[in-house]
Amino acid sequence: MKRPTKNPLVLAWRFLTRLNLTVWIMVSMVVGILLGWLQPDFAKELKPISNIFLYMIKCLIVPLIFATLAVGIAGHGDDMKQIGRLAIKSLVYFEVVTTLALVVGLIMVNLLKPGVGVTLPADADTSATQDLANYTFSWQNELEHIVPQSFFEAAANNEVLQIVFCSIMFAVAMMKTPGKSKVTMIDWLESLSDIMFKVTELVMNFAPVGIGCSIAYTIGQSGIGVLVDLGKLMGTLYLSLIIFMLLVFVPIILILRVPIPDLLRAIAQPALIAFSTSSSEAALPRAMKNMEAYGVPHKIIAFVMPTGYSFNLDGTTLYLAIASVFCAQVGGIDMPFSTQIIMMLTLMLTSKGVAAVPRASLVILSGAVKSFNLPEASIALILGIDALMDMGRTTVNLIGNCIATVVVAKWEREFRVDAGHALEISEVQSLELGEEDKIEKH
Repeated sequence: MKRPTKNPLVLAWRFLTRLNLTVWIMVSMVVGILLGWLQPDFAKELKPISNIFLYMIKCLIVPLIFATLAVGIAGHGDDMKQIGRLAIKSLVYFEVVTTLALVVGLIMVNLLKPGVGVTLPADADTSATQDLANYTFSWQNELEHIVPQSFFEAAANNEVLQIVFCSIMFAVAMMKTPGKSKVTMIDWLESLSDIMFKVTELVMNFAPVGIGCSIAYTIGQSGIGVLVDLGKLMGTLYLSLIIFMLLVFVPIILILRVPIPDLLRAIAQPALIAFSTSSSEAALPRAMKNMEAYGVPHKIIAFVMPTGYSFNLDGTTLYLAIASVFCAQVGGIDMPFSTQIIMMLTLMLTSKGVAAVPRASLVILSGAVKSFNLPEASIALILGIDALMDMGRTTVNLIGNCIATVVVAKWEREFRVDAGHALEISEVQSLELGEEDKIEKH
């Protein structure tokens, strides 16, 4: 029998290899923050590595959404009523929760007044806001945007809403197709979905490196000084996001009576990915896999989560409420509460379905600033810390969509409650270490 080694290097290596991916991501975030703070010039050079990780994740989005959503809908058989019911319940929930997010944001920005006392520089550079201001909202354009001119164009641009539309059309056509063709295609799409999740597991091995570089670049680019200058705005946003989760998400979870510790474990890793990369897309594959392990049926995840990426952006809507009133406060404009309500209704309408637009929240904010005659230079101020605020609102967007899948699953009475939740989620989060455990046993 081989004696256990006492070599400290070997023991340290074994300890490190047994850490799960979530711990590694947290470590990489701390290292990234320190690197961005202490070596900002070097940290700025790490952006390509961060981009490579994001590109690797984003290239999975189209086949993953298409396969899972098409199979999820076609798996209902010929029950179109069930699909319609699923869509209505999802949209009703999305609208209620995003409205609550706007209300929380509006109350907090009026209580804390983060824009009061902030002075606009006389030579403020507003050139960065010009492209944003050129965006004009119209229902005709947004309606047309749902339907792509080409599936491949939508896939190339990662237009989630357009991919969802194509997936639904394809799934309905599959349901109407009798015989072997339908069965063969469903089997093929299920295989594609399984393979794409395996590819996701491979890509996630690179997550700590990509995430560490991403957060290092963000801190190195923005600098610590910007946190001091506009710290009150950032503090208002993050405090509001926390209060929103406590007042809205926590009661929802308690009402649902689902296993809370397992839910937190299921959401933790995707939330860390979303926070550190400021990308909901980067966290989507892992979020889908974890929520299925948690007990939400595959077909509900496949429909609710991609749709929520356009219609259930809780963090973004809360941010818009705060940022728009902040712009008025910076300009010294005493905006009546009735006008704020009208502006919130405008934001609620214009923010739907534009998540695929680059810097979508700034685009919508710029439109509101222009419509209500607020100072454009205030957006130039926000641009300085937008990347840091984006981390918080993206995380809440992701958490909101994970919870939405549970809500709809419980509403449909299809949530699976079994004793294997914790084990399944643990296995999902440590798939990257699967072979190490086997080696240790031998």
